Amino acid sequence: MRTVQMTLDDTLVQEIDHVVKQLGTTRSAFTRQALRAALAQVRRQAREQQHREGYARLPVTLDEFSNWEDEHVWGEL
Repeated sequence: MRTVQMTLDDTLVQEIDHVVKQLGTTRSAFTRQALRAALAQVRRQAREQQHREGYARLPVTLDEFSNWEDEHVWGEL
């Protein structure tokens, strides 16, 4: 593992210290988890943007999924 120095606002550090005390963890562990979650969100947003761009380039046609309509019939309940 590598040590990284960061500059944070005092109020943010106080909030983090409060949360890590409640969770019974450390600043470092909490920060690693938060950064992993942030990276996952960035990747998810990038995929969503790719999907939007793909559908903008090649929009769904009205009858594109009509072959599957019979497959979606659930029958009587």
